Amino acid sequence: MDIYREAVDYLKSHHVPDVKGAESDVLEEDVFPEEACLLSPLQAESIDLPDTPTSCKPEEMLERRLVVLKGIVDSEEVYLRELETLLMPMKALRASAGTSQPVLTSQEVQTVFYQVPELRDLHQSFYSSLKARLSDHDQADPSPDGKAELSHKGFELLVGDLFLKMVNHIGLYGGFIENYEKAVEVVRKCTQSDPRFRTLAESMMFNNGTDKSRTKYTFEALLYKPLDRVTKTTLVLRDLLNTTPSDHRDYTALQEALRLSRSFLSGVNESSQCKREVKLRHGMRRQLMRDGFVVDLSEGEPSLRHLFLYTDLLLCTRLKQATRGKQDQYKFCWYLPLAGLKLRWAADQERLSDTQLRLHNIRTKMYLLRQQLQQQAKGSKGIFLAARSKKKLEQMELTLFTHSPLYRLELHSPSGKSHCLLFSSLYELEDWREAIHKLTTENIETVPPDLLTLTSACLKLRMTQHPPLHSTSTAEAEESLCGTLSVAIHSACGLQQPTSVYVCVELDGYECHDKQAQTHSSIHSLSPHWDQELSFQVEGAQNMRIVCVSQPDDQDDTVLGKMTLHLESKSLNKRWKRQTLQLGKVEVTLSLRYNPHPLEPPSSSGHQQPIFGVPIETVAHQEGVLVPHVVRCCAEEVERRGMDEVGIYRISGTSSEISVLKAAFNSNLREAVTRLRSAEVHAVSGVLKLYFRELPEPLVPNELFQRLATTLDIKDLNTRLVSMLSMLQSCPDANRHTFLYLIHHLQRISKKEDTNKMSLLNLATVFGPSLVRPPVVGLGHGGPVPDISQEVVVQVQVVFFYLQCDNLPEAQIALPHDTDAEDETTHI
Repeated sequence: MDIYREAVDYLKSHHVPDVKGAESDVLEEDVFPEEACLLSPLQAESIDLPDTPTSCKPEEMLERRLVVLKGIVDSEEVYLRELETLLMPMKALRASAGTSQPVLTSQEVQTVFYQVPELRDLHQSFYSSLKARLSDHDQADPSPDGKAELSHKGFELLVGDLFLKMVNHIGLYGGFIENYEKAVEVVRKCTQSDPRFRTLAESMMFNNGTDKSRTKYTFEALLYKPLDRVTKTTLVLRDLLNTTPSDHRDYTALQEALRLSRSFLSGVNESSQCKREVKLRHGMRRQLMRDGFVVDLSEGEPSLRHLFLYTDLLLCTRLKQATRGKQDQYKFCWYLPLAGLKLRWAADQERLSDTQLRLHNIRTKMYLLRQQLQQQAKGSKGIFLAARSKKKLEQMELTLFTHSPLYRLELHSPSGKSHCLLFSSLYELEDWREAIHKLTTENIETVPPDLLTLTSACLKLRMTQHPPLHSTSTAEAEESLCGTLSVAIHSACGLQQPTSVYVCVELDGYECHDKQAQTHSSIHSLSPHWDQELSFQVEGAQNMRIVCVSQPDDQDDTVLGKMTLHLESKSLNKRWKRQTLQLGKVEVTLSLRYNPHPLEPPSSSGHQQPIFGVPIETVAHQEGVLVPHVVRCCAEEVERRGMDEVGIYRISGTSSEISVLKAAFNSNLREAVTRLRSAEVHAVSGVLKLYFRELPEPLVPNELFQRLATTLDIKDLNTRLVSMLSMLQSCPDANRHTFLYLIHHLQRISKKEDTNKMSLLNLATVFGPSLVRPPVVGLGHGGPVPDISQEVVVQVQVVFFYLQCDNLPEAQIALPHDTDAEDETTHI
């Protein structure tokens, strides 16, 4: 059964009344006429885009523009007749106000008709001027076969100044909107108390124009017309701009008019949501609180939908493209009352390889299209080639938007209905979750909605004018970034209790490259540390959004805080700049570095490079650290759970669990760290030992083996210590700092020797053969090679010596991110 039919049957079965209390002979269209929003039949935006873009010749574009303009004139004429009908009784009502039996007092007349005469005069002037210019244009080319000159004539028709003049006075609607509820209240009160006014209010006759027919309107329905008009103005300007070539002299004026109209509409949107005056049981009215494009998974396949959040319900709709000559429509998909609604969000599993490949191919094509758009000529031919390329780019971005989400928001109603929404941005998901949760906690009791009316009103109510297409919305501003932006996430503080935490970073700009990355999860701590570098290829980036998320044991992830940081190219450079950001109650310290350069095509490497069996210098370089994450994560987890474990590092973990953890570290760091938290602690220690054992070159370079063996024979302790520290200092940076990090970790383990039974000598015996190895025979290393028994003694004694040192320098975990002495820490 069609969903509309189901909605109608539901309303009839529940005897849902008309909340305006209108009589049965007043049509629903009196308040929501089908023609309420003038959209051209050639609207550029469409949610259900065709597989291939349609070409548009210059003559066709200008012809469509003319159709839109004539439609605007017709609509303005209808609107002026509606205002005249509304104003018709004003003079008589004012006259009666001075009598002994007034219908309305002078103050009530002022309230009911507030700003209406001014609005009529504004639109009368606009209508007359626009009609005159169209008439002059038609007279200039009266012949039916004048299409050869259409392009020239169309470029001569200028109307942008008229729209800009009208929009500059759109503030008149602000006063009307603020007064609207008071006016309706007066009309309702007087309709109930005065039979004379009731007769007037329920039967105001509207002249339909040339056909001389008349339609009966209620006073309240006519009062609604200006509310409807203020939204229509924005939609009309958008349609007109879409059919105006970018080199037309009207284009700049229309752009500015559309900007002003949208700015005004966004400012008054919440106060103008009295569309049906739906009153909830707590004295509130149903209002539109938020809307936007999301991906809906309710039907099994991801589908782009427009979601509307009202005071008491969520409405999911699909924007249906209209056929030529008609307007677009919203189609009802589903709705959920907010009362009792339960929310749960989670990160989806990693994308499958074929999905990764498909997204990479889309991004590569988008990159090439972006290059074409930047290279196309400025002439008329280039303009229309650019329009086609832009259309293709929008189609690809819609596909990317629909199939790239990684986060899901699950909605569970007490009635048993559930829906799942997908988001590409964790920041955006949290915005929606916060807005919905705030309304659900207020425990609003829902009045069953008129779904047909509510859905038809969406075209007028929507605050989001376009899907989130960056090719059309991102400004080509000088301050936007193009190049490589590196973000080093250092640490956080301010947690109320120990927990695992990760930080998600998102960037705006064009969609050709990945613009989101996350740190791995920290260990349970009050002061988590990552020192993890995230690198982004960006184009058109102006803002960075940061989200801090905790991962409590056996609980859902919780967003601790989020914020948006504006990126200024003039304040960023190739040197690291450290900043401290306030995300809720948590402070996150990070560093930024920006290197401007032309971008290369998107990289096809969607997978993390393996780390086991790879030289430590390579792993450290690709992670942007000095101590690989696998070493730090395993050591921190052992210190969290294994300090009191008998035989830690001596008792082996389950080989199968160690293999699973190894595979996770080789493919996905975040997944590996998540698995570490639930793995058996001896398996964690086994992974750390395995990593050092599988290094192709030992942590202590094997060319130092013979010198270390000789140094151990030095009798004077001070001389031996200086020599040993000197050799350690000669090691490569990654080797030296990782070795120091491990030695300090093992020293902390040995401090619990009474419990875990692991002395320094025991630990040296376990790690010696992995960290120190003799040179391989036949590879050109000089000096005698000791036998196996001597070799083991040297390996153990070298590590044991370093473990006994109390004055070893601290390890430097990550590369310095604040080397610029001029850059001080900024608190935001």
